[in-house]
This record gives sequence, C-alpha cells and structure tokens, in this order.
Amino acid sequence: MFKTRNNNRTLPGKSGRPALNRLVGRLPLFLLAAGLCCLAETACKSPKPVATRQSFRQVYSIKDSTLLEQRADSLFYSAERSKILGDYRTAITQFSDYLRLKRNNPTAYYELARLFIEVRNPGYALAFARKAVSLDGSNKWFQITLADAFGVNVQFDSAAVVYGHLATAYPANDEYLYNKGMFLSKADKSEDALAVFDSLETKVGVIEELAFQKQRLYLKLNRMEDAAAEVHKLINQNPDEVRYYIILGDIYNSNDRVEEASAIYNEVLQRDSANPRALIALSGYAKKQGKHDLYWSYLTRAFANPDYSIDEKVAYVYPYLQMQGVDSSKLREGLQLSQLVIEAHPEEAKAYALQADMFSQAGMLDSALVDYNKAVTLDSTRFTVWYQLMWIYSRKEDSNNLLKVSSIVTERFPREFMGHYFKGVANFLLQNYPASIDALNIALQTGNGNGDKNTRADVYSLLGDAYHATGQHQQSDSSYDRALALKPDDALVLNNFSYYLSLRGEQLNKAESMSKHSLELEPESTNFMDTYAWILFRMARYEQAREWMEKALQSKEARENPNMLEHYGDILFNLHEVDKALEYWQLAKQKGANSTGLTRKIAEKRYILATERE
Repeated sequence: MFKTRNNNRTLPGKSGRPALNRLVGRLPLFLLAAGLCCLAETACKSPKPVATRQSFRQVYSIKDSTLLEQRADSLFYSAERSKILGDYRTAITQFSDYLRLKRNNPTAYYELARLFIEVRNPGYALAFARKAVSLDGSNKWFQITLADAFGVNVQFDSAAVVYGHLATAYPANDEYLYNKGMFLSKADKSEDALAVFDSLETKVGVIEELAFQKQRLYLKLNRMEDAAAEVHKLINQNPDEVRYYIILGDIYNSNDRVEEASAIYNEVLQRDSANPRALIALSGYAKKQGKHDLYWSYLTRAFANPDYSIDEKVAYVYPYLQMQGVDSSKLREGLQLSQLVIEAHPEEAKAYALQADMFSQAGMLDSALVDYNKAVTLDSTRFTVWYQLMWIYSRKEDSNNLLKVSSIVTERFPREFMGHYFKGVANFLLQNYPASIDALNIALQTGNGNGDKNTRADVYSLLGDAYHATGQHQQSDSSYDRALALKPDDALVLNNFSYYLSLRGEQLNKAESMSKHSLELEPESTNFMDTYAWILFRMARYEQAREWMEKALQSKEARENPNMLEHYGDILFNLHEVDKALEYWQLAKQKGANSTGLTRKIAEKRYILATERE
C-alpha cells in the first residue's frame, strides 16, 4: 500500500505545471559559464559551461518577444523529449538554456533537480529543488522532489520535515505520513518514527508493511515483546498465513527464547509439514540437545523440499567440506545432503557442482568428474566448474581430456589465465611443444592470475622445459631465469636449469651453484644428487662427482635408474676404473638406457664425448 518516493515520477500536466505563457521572466544578466549551480543561486568554485558560446549567442540574440517565446517553448519541449529518451545530459543542457530565457520558471528547476538525482549529482539536485520550492511552495511535486533531494544527500531529518508538511497539507494521502516515518527511521529517530507509524495505524488499521516497519524498529530498540506483538496482530488478522508464524518464531529464536520459538515452529509444521524454515530451525535445536536422529530427520526433510532455496542448501552443506577432513562421518552426511539437493533440483547445475566439490575434497576424483561434467552440461557459463575439471584432469595426468576441456575454456573465457595455462600443460605432456609455448605465452598476456608471482613462475618454468625440448636454448634459459627471479627457491627449476646447462657444457659455475642450492632445499632427492654429480663430472671434479653419485646409488630406486647407472660408469672411466665403468655401462643398457653413444662406449671400452657421438 505504502511506497517511498519514486524518483522517476514526472510532473503531471496542467494540474501541476504552471502555464509557460504566464512564466516569462527577465533575461538573466549572467553568462552560462557561471555554472548551473549559479542558476540555482548556490556557490560553486570551478564552474563548467554546459552550452557552447555559439548557443549563448543564439539565445541572447533574440530580440522579438514572440520569437523569444517560441524559442523558449522549443527548448523546454526538446528538453522533455531528451529526458524521455534517457539522454539526461542533453536534457540538462536544454533546460539550462531555457532558464536563460525564463529564469523564474519553477518547473524547469524542478526538472533539473529530478535529472540531477538521476545522474547522481546530489548537491545540484538539492540546489535546484530548493529553488523550485522557493518559487512555488504550493506545488506538491516540487515538495516531493525536495524531500527526495534531501534523501539522496543523506539529510533524512529534513526529508521527514517536508513529508510532515505534505501530510498536513494533504491528510487524505497516507503515503506522505508513511514516508515521514520511513525517513525518521533512516535518521535513527526510532521513537519518533514509531509515533508516526502508530498515528498512521490508527487511520488505516493493521497493514502488513506498516506492522513490519514497527517490528523492525522495536527490535532495534531491543523491545522484543513489542516486536512480537506486531506480528501477533498480523496472525490474529490472518491466522492462515504461515509466513507470519515463521517471522514470529525467528524473533523468539534470535532472542534465545527456545521454548516459545520451538512451539511456533511446530505449529508451522502442523500447517505446512514440509516448511523448510521451521524444519531447519528445529533441526538446530535437536542438534544442540544431542538428539542426532531427530536432527537428521528434520534436516533431510528440509533438503528434500524443492521450495527450500538451493542457495541456502549449498550454503548449509559447504562447511562439510572443511569438516570431512577431521571427521569422516561428515563426508557421509555431506554426500547424503548433496544427493538430496540433486533430487530436489535435478536441473540445477550448482546441485551437481556441490556434490562434485564433496567428491573432489575427499579425493574421489572419478565421481567428481561425473558431476562436474553434468554441471557444465546444464550451465556452461561457470568458469569455476570448468577450472575444477581442468584441475582434476591435470591431477590424473589425463592429457587428452585436459587438452579438450582447456581448449573449450580458452574459447569461452579467453581472459581467464588458467585456461591457457592448462592448455599449455596438456600440450606439453602430449609433446606438442610449439602449441604449449603458444598457450603459455598467451597465459602470460592475460589479466587474470597474471599478478600472482608464484603462478607466473610456474608458467616460466614450464616454458623453460618446452623451449629446451625444441632446442631454443636462449629462450629456455631466459624463461628459467625469470622463473627463479619470481621464485628463487624452486628446487625443481634449479635442478632442471642446472642439468640442461651441464648437458650443453655452458655456465657450469652457475649450474653448480643452482644444483647445490636445490640439494640444500631437498637433501634427500636422488635425482638432485645425480644432477649435482653430473655437473661436477662436467667440471672434471671426478672424485666429488663419484662421492655424490655413490650417495645417490644407495637408494634402491636410483639403482634401477639406467641414466644414473650410465652416469656412474662415465665417472668411473674418467677415474681410470675402466672395468668397473664397463660393468655399469652394461648394467645401464640392461635397465633400458638408450643414450647416444652408449653402445660405442661398451664396444670401444671408452668414454665417448658428446661431440664425438654425432
């Protein structure tokens, strides 16, 4: 019934707008460059002209009163047309030009006030509204606009005063009294607002919107009983409206009046046995009392109800994601609730995404994939779901599906960093190195995720690997350097970069330093030991190389690694232990080593330099 002021309301025709031919004013004696605020007789420090100098000359060059009248009318109706078309800036300019001809027309000031409310310039809106009322204080539309302008300037007290005057002048219009109460409420004058609403209730009787406003004010004043009394009025007036009982129960619940709240919620269930609000509230009470079966019964009944908002259900279930790590029973409960959400909302993508999140968090990746794929089938606009699919496929090292999904993502979400990154990963794993390089470079150019230095470091690291695989050593080295500049303690990058340098016999001191640092970070890594030994070997520090290689070969896994066995044979040969070197070369070949020159090493019983292997 009651509405606060609608800012889009326009002035009615003949009854509200003074006739234009009775509002001819003197030509103003100031320039438009003095600013719109000066038109409203307010101060401004740095005004900006709205019209051009040419339009100024056109307005002021009119000498004939008839032509001036025609020009004014034309400007006014052009401004009205611009306003209707939504071109508020042009309308402001046209009304301003009009005011140079008809300076004392309150309607034009009113229109400018409303326009400045629309373009969110509260200061100008208030100035022009004041001017309109000062010229014609009897027009109710001007008064309403003044109240609106006070409102957008957060001067709620003043807005309430204006509506108070309107309520006195127009006692039959209950909306004015209601708006006075609303502005008093916004001004934190709760007692005064209640007095206004009480007087309005005396006039119009018990009305839902009015009762709810009073209820909120009573709660704000910590007068719970009075707030409940307002809702009781509504119940007495309409005892079949379940919504009122829920509101009353919530009032008792928020004030820890558990017995009264429980009684109300149970009464709700007598009228609506599947009411989710009542069921959720009662499930909470049962849980606090340790009545798990009753708690679960109430909860599952609520979740089975399709009228219970899916967003509220999702919000309820998500804490189970964190709890399932410390309490396995929470996983079971969370999955049961997720399944109920799917059953109640079978066409909602977020229902499947919720269950997929539960599976993913529990490490049940195959089940998660089924639900994530169902979710994107129902709604393909959610990047977060696509991301989860890419993440799982990468974790499962399912390169083909990762490439398929990431290709879709890069088309649908070209500005999403992770789509290009995962596309680069998939192509790298499939040995499509040029495509991997292209995707990773695009990832670095996108905005999302580009600010995370750890993520950018990962991209540069993978780029280093891809460039190395294509023999683009300069780009590879540059990428590794950039990765380490962002993440200097990335042990894997330190190892790979140093190993590739040693294979080429370049920057061996730098390679030795990086490899040593990787071992400081991960001292038990046999792969890193092998790299360090190989670099020492390339530096002709054979005894040290032997020491680190033998340390690595203490691991059973290392003794099964053909490359490590061949490296050890190379070291032994350069320490003049030819027979033992030959033994390890043969063992490496038995384990599957296929490096260039291994066959020649065995046949010729000598170490073959890389330059000799071609």
